Amino acid sequence: MRKTTKSPGEKIVKDIKRATRKQYSSEEKIRIVLDGLRGEGSIAELCSREGISQGLYYKWSKDFMDC
Repeated sequence: MRKTTKSPGEKIVKDIKRATRKQYSSEEKIRIVLDGLRGEGSIAELCSREGISQGLYYKWSKDFMDC
């Protein structure tokens, strides 16, 4: 596997993206998971509307069910 080096500019962009990423509260995560469980629309539509990936939704759903 080839190792690539990142330029300082790429590191700055990555750091900015990480710093500006939306942080969801526990209440928001629960609301989104419950909306998905209600089944009023597809998970894809819900995730698109909320601006999250389906993988993240399913991770939150799994965490919610494990509690």
